[in-house]
Amino acid sequence: MSHQTDFQAWAAAGQNRIEAVLHQLLPAPEIAPQRLHQAMRYAVLGGGKRVRPLLALAAGELSQADAERVALAGAAVEIIHAYSLVHDDLPCMDDDVLRRGKPTCHVEYDEPTALLVGDALQSLAFQVMAEYKLCDDATVQLEMTKLLAAAAGSRGMAGGQAIDLESVGKVLSVPELEFMHVHKTGAIIRAAALLGLKCGVPLGAHEYAKADTFAKLIGLAFQVVDDVLDADATTATLGKTAGKDAQQGKPTYVSSMGLVRARTFAEELRQEAMKALDGFGERTLRLRQLADFIVLRKF
Repeated sequence: MSHQTDFQAWAAAGQNRIEAVLHQLLPAPEIAPQRLHQAMRYAVLGGGKRVRPLLALAAGELSQADAERVALAGAAVEIIHAYSLVHDDLPCMDDDVLRRGKPTCHVEYDEPTALLVGDALQSLAFQVMAEYKLCDDATVQLEMTKLLAAAAGSRGMAGGQAIDLESVGKVLSVPELEFMHVHKTGAIIRAAALLGLKCGVPLGAHEYAKADTFAKLIGLAFQVVDDVLDADATTATLGKTAGKDAQQGKPTYVSSMGLVRARTFAEELRQEAMKALDGFGERTLRLRQLADFIVLRKF
């Protein structure tokens, strides 16, 4: 079996595991209030590449963590991610009608329901972090919960989205773009990897710092590739509206440095991320394969 085929099998197994956990964690559709619970499940289940929980699972292999614990932590991150997509797609934000190849939550249901879906999903993510035993040390689990909260809040994803909204129609420098995306996209991706890591055997400070560097670099690379794909791929391929960034006048890596340079920059970030994993041995195989997938993906 080739490395690529092996990775595809591993990723498919991980996606199936996460899907099963999400199915279990989300309230059943027949439980009142039924419409809200149905909309929550619509927003989360049956779509997406599950890159964030896969990163958690891969990082868990680095720290020899129990896969069931990591899957729960990864699911919490994915639930936060899903809530952010529901809110991002609302008319008051990016005003999009397509997500993961199907109508966005507010189109399929309505705007008030979509707003409540995001609220309820955010709460559910932290319920998961508090309800299940994710590691052997309760103090570490408290740190994990704080890490996810910070990554989702005003100094993370929400703050990055605020900067994004303020930047429409403006020209940002590359450092300004990086500051925005380290928060908007990178914070949750970094959190996914670090939560998976913290489910297992604690790493030394130097090893942890190297893993953190990898997570930061690959989170930034993810956004650069997203910008490239938005400019260079079709709506059918992406499963969301292509070319929306340019239509809305949003500053991106493509608008800032051009398509060719943005592609090169993503590859440079991938190479730096790979270097950060030097010295860990075979335990980083899945992290390296995910880095390749994130930067070299076509969809």
